[in-house]
Order: sequence, then C-alpha cells, then structure tokens
Amino acid sequence: MDRVAMRKIQYNKLIRDRIPLVMKKNGAAFKVRRLKLSAFKRELLKKVGEEASSLPRLKKKDDITDELADTLDVIKELQSVFKISNADIRKAQQQAMKRKGGFRKRIYLYWSQDTGYRTNERRYKKQQ
Repeated sequence: MDRVAMRKIQYNKLIRDRIPLVMKKNGAAFKVRRLKLSAFKRELLKKVGEEASSLPRLKKKDDITDELADTLDVIKELQSVFKISNADIRKAQQQAMKRKGGFRKRIYLYWSQDTGYRTNERRYKKQQ
C-alpha cells in the first residue's frame, strides 16, 4: 500500500515528553532532538509565552482550565531548572503587591501620559 505524501509542518518548539510516542503511534514521520540545559531554559521561556498567549481568546471554563494547567506545567519546570522555590515566588508576589497592588479593584487603563515607562505585555488584538 502506497503512503500518501503528507505535508511537513515546521514547529521548531519545545514539546511534551510523550508527544513523539503519540506521533509514532499515528504513523507520522518527525524529527526531534534532546536539548542541552541552556537551550532547554531558553525554550521553556518561549513556551510559557506560547501557552499563556492563547488564554485571551478562550471563553469556556474547561478550555481556560486546560490552558492554565499547561501554563502552570511550564512554570513549574522553569522553577525547577532555574532553582526558584515557591517561597521565592511568594516573596516576589508580596513585593509586587506592595509596589503595584493587586487586581481586586478591576481597574482598566485607557491611556496615560508617556513618562518613559514600558510594560512587558504583548499587545492583543481587540476581540470582536
């Protein structure tokens, strides 16, 4: 039986450990490699952005829960490889809370005068 030629999709990204087994089971050809620690750290930092960036478009609780779980898995791995404890994170959260506050007041910023401050957020297209 002839195999139908399948189109290659370039991913060039970190994947979960069992994904190659799933692809193999599905009969897909693929190429993977094991990353050195420095490359792994860099790819984890990209991966957390990838996982979190899908959240703004989601509407259903189950979908949001799944993406939060994926994001938290990547964050936990980042904690492990960068040797960041839960106590370190709690301390940083407390410092941020003192400096910037929380989100309980639901404050939405429309604009502000340019003082040179730059945030680290990505810009998202307004959803219709």
